[in-house]
Amino acid sequence: MMRWMLGVMMSLWIICPALAGNLDARAVNDAARPEKQLAADKISAPVTKLQILLDRAQFSPGQIDGKLGENAQKALKAFAEQNGASFDKTIASELWDKLNAASEGPVLVDYKITDADVKGPYLKKLPARLDDMKSLKALSYTSSLEGLAEKFHMSEELLRALNPGKAFDKAGETIAVANLPARRELPRIVRIEIDKTHATLKAYEGSGRLVAFYPASIGSPDRPTPTGTLKVTGTHEQPTYHYNPEYKFKSVKSKRPFDIKPGPNNPVGSYWIGLSAQGYGIHGTADPDRVSKSASHGCIRLTNWDARVLGENVKRGTPVVFLDAPTESSSKQQGRAAAKRAAN
Repeated sequence: MMRWMLGVMMSLWIICPALAGNLDARAVNDAARPEKQLAADKISAPVTKLQILLDRAQFSPGQIDGKLGENAQKALKAFAEQNGASFDKTIASELWDKLNAASEGPVLVDYKITDADVKGPYLKKLPARLDDMKSLKALSYTSSLEGLAEKFHMSEELLRALNPGKAFDKAGETIAVANLPARRELPRIVRIEIDKTHATLKAYEGSGRLVAFYPASIGSPDRPTPTGTLKVTGTHEQPTYHYNPEYKFKSVKSKRPFDIKPGPNNPVGSYWIGLSAQGYGIHGTADPDRVSKSASHGCIRLTNWDARVLGENVKRGTPVVFLDAPTESSSKQQGRAAAKRAAN
């Protein structure tokens, strides 16, 4: 009996290496700065708080999963650089204090699940192949849990961990969720930079100040991302995906063009920002956990919510610059050049 119990406990630990310490709303809201480097594969209260604070500050960690993974580290590094602080996988007290000072209110709050959250309709299963998506009436969520996780920019694993025993398909159930604004307003964006090497997107205002940062999936060997400078041509909510046989994707058998209906699990997600090169854009994704960790078909792929924020705050004609080699941002280069001219 004891051996069986031990085996079950070990199995649970392997399945959920998860939870580093206590994880509930109070633990996250009261979390203090971690004084040592945290594991990138374990959910913790301090990192959950950190990711929500970064999201609020417009330095997106991508999906909020409670783990100090690659995307969270990218966002933290960008925030540190913007604020003249250092970051080397440990979180300096100065950085933690600045993030907390830039935000108000608890990072987790109670949310009562609504009828709209659970009504569906839902897909029984999201097909893996584009050919199998074209006959579907909509590329909907596969469950209310998936919809709620995306609504609050969270992973399903973290949402479950914060709400043990809760029913995510029951209207009236109260759950703990990330406390994020429903809409975001950014200063006027005059320039977008796509860093191919570091898989990031940065948006700048007229003074050259960074106003938004996002991890991104950028290009693939069979359809690389463009080079040089393009411009934003327009934005579309709930886009239809148009497959062109000229793309010659290895995973697609069809030799004829076809369309895939809109929805959050559409191949380009729920938001599209068109660029001035045919077939290219900045868009959302059905797989927020894979952003910047997998290749795209040449476009720039963000989480659905990040693509929406950017799309709602960018104007037609905004330049989009593709950085091909490891270098400082062109905005910084321009700033240095201006300072040098002034000195002369």
